[in-house]
Amino acid sequence: MSRRPSDKLKMPHIFRPLKRASKWPIWADVITRLGVAFSLIAIVVLVHWVDRAGLKDSHDGQISFLDVVYFTMISVTTTGFGDIAPVSDRSRLIEAVIVTPIRIMVLFIFVGTAYNFVLKRTWEKWRMARIQAKLTDHYVVLGYGTSGAEAVRELIARGTDPACIVVIDQSGPRIQAAEAVGCNVLQGDASNDDTLIDVQIAKAHTVLVSAGRDDSSILIVLTVRHLAPNVPISVVIRAQDNELLARQAGAANVINPVSFTGLLLAGSAQGEHVADYMADLAAIGGKVQLRERPVRGEEIGKSLDQLASGGRGLRIYRGGKPYGFWEDEASKLQAGDMIVEVVNSETCEAD
Repeated sequence: MSRRPSDKLKMPHIFRPLKRASKWPIWADVITRLGVAFSLIAIVVLVHWVDRAGLKDSHDGQISFLDVVYFTMISVTTTGFGDIAPVSDRSRLIEAVIVTPIRIMVLFIFVGTAYNFVLKRTWEKWRMARIQAKLTDHYVVLGYGTSGAEAVRELIARGTDPACIVVIDQSGPRIQAAEAVGCNVLQGDASNDDTLIDVQIAKAHTVLVSAGRDDSSILIVLTVRHLAPNVPISVVIRAQDNELLARQAGAANVINPVSFTGLLLAGSAQGEHVADYMADLAAIGGKVQLRERPVRGEEIGKSLDQLASGGRGLRIYRGGKPYGFWEDEASKLQAGDMIVEVVNSETCEAD
């Protein structure tokens, strides 16, 4: 790779707040409020038309339908020019008992609309900026294509709160799709320093990179590693020749969907149930799951096949090196070991 994060032209940092989908779309809120308001006004027009004999027009003494509409609007808006007025006892009772409550309701609707679209949205923007400033231990998904979207769905299925997931993509439709499932979203270039700084990349739990192109994905990995030296990075790489480059760029995990598909195909050739079991391990909907976790205090000194979780220990990572369950290092667990185990899905949910 010829381009490094440090070589980029530095521009003034313009902070961009995250977005999160609201439960009630703006257009639906507007239509509902206007519909209710005009429905109430229509009721008042009908009441005034039925009781038009109790109204007096000081201009020509006649009450037409236009006069009724005019009187309704100035009455509901509390303008009150006095040219048309209720004169009968029944008309005054109707104004007091029916029209006045409706007038108050219409005013509340318009005041509520002003609050919702001015004050509330200003407050929501400020609140999201505050949340963004305090983001920590969150999942950052860079690229919401097929792989990124599937990763988000799997994270949510495994119990991750969508509010703890931040998605960055340059495509408007993809951003809208991520926003629709409840994720925090930011439309922008994931290889840009400022974009990643805005989502507190250095405080993330994990970064998942799937840009669609290997060169873009590797550049993003370089940028993330430059800004967040200690955050685990997983990246999707489609060409086997680029896997080493991705690891050299700083990726902790390199996933090649083509290679994985080949593994499933080869497994199916060796036995009809091998590929099925591998797919079961990878998905949350299966009967078993692969899980990585730190060793527990009560497991220190025991072997990998004596886990307190009841799972089947497969491998440990000690000092960054992997050891299988058959190796001597796995016969006595030590503090700081990371364990990879197979557990029953129900047991994993209970934990």
